[in-house]
Amino acid sequence: MSIDTARTAVIVVDMQNDFGSKGGMFDRAGIDISGIQKAVGPTARAIAAARKAGIKVIYLKMAYKPDLSDAGPPDSPSRIKHHRLNVGQAIAAPDGTQSRILVRDTWNTAILPELAPEAGDVVIYKNRYSGFYQTDLDKILKRTGIRHLVVTGCTTSVCVDSTIRDAMFRDYRCLLLTDCTAEPQGEGRSNYHASLLVVRTLLGWTSTSDEFIRALETRPTAVGDDPQN
Repeated sequence: MSIDTARTAVIVVDMQNDFGSKGGMFDRAGIDISGIQKAVGPTARAIAAARKAGIKVIYLKMAYKPDLSDAGPPDSPSRIKHHRLNVGQAIAAPDGTQSRILVRDTWNTAILPELAPEAGDVVIYKNRYSGFYQTDLDKILKRTGIRHLVVTGCTTSVCVDSTIRDAMFRDYRCLLLTDCTAEPQGEGRSNYHASLLVVRTLLGWTSTSDEFIRALETRPTAVGDDPQN
């Protein structure tokens, strides 16, 4: 796969405290966040290399309005599936401030500090798994002439997968960096590996952060599937 850096954006999916920090929604629910935390370092390096190459960085954040009016009606799958994770519940954040689970503009939905957005980056709230559902993502990408998406984030089989699928349906060319994504569900990381297989077979391409960075440093070149993942 070859990409034109002038028409490329890095998408960072849901790398926020609720999913990747101690005291966040996943951690409070007893979900293992070690894989997400492990993906932070490679993601930070990939983002830094992208910025250096002039590639736009776009953050997606899963979060609801304070009144949960965008979480769906009471009988919707979205509302039901999130209810067991105590979405909307008021908590004390690790820094002592008052916060709420998966609610906008709180500690819970802030981007992990190691991956904090910088001036010129784009941050988009979403209320469903896909970054394209009822957001301005497609409009922003089209307005800036973006055709290639380098995708990172969590979780691999849910929000990352959903965003890549919707991107592919809109004819974007997606490259998933395998060490910049993580999946806490599925025995033996089976969901993670299944998702990678589907992406590289049908929805796009896969690579690693090291290959991506090396490709940027030796442009023009190509980045492609990592046969080891």
